Amino acid sequence: MMQVSEVDWSKTEQKVAKEAFEKAYEREIAALIQEVRAQASAIAELDDMWRLHDFLSARRHDIDGKYDYSYSALLFIFARLVKEGWLHLDELKGLQIDKLSKVAALSRM
Repeated sequence: MMQVSEVDWSKTEQKVAKEAFEKAYEREIAALIQEVRAQASAIAELDDMWRLHDFLSARRHDIDGKYDYSYSALLFIFARLVKEGWLHLDELKGLQIDKLSKVAALSRM
């Protein structure tokens, strides 16, 4: 049985994966910017500003850790992005069926 880290990615799959990865990243960043604007416009006192700072620090840590484009982790990353709603399985069409199946199964966990 092949380990996930040993999965081969064809040139077509690499292209599909990169496009899907970038779409999910752009969606999450756009949502984050919208959220930050809403929170910033509601700042009324110093504590509000520090809450925004803490929120941003936590989100940066989460996003930096999540968006790691390494082929050995990509199926897990895609599953998380599907589960969180940043990516849709149909945006991964072009990947081998076994990869799609793994992403679908992992996203339901």
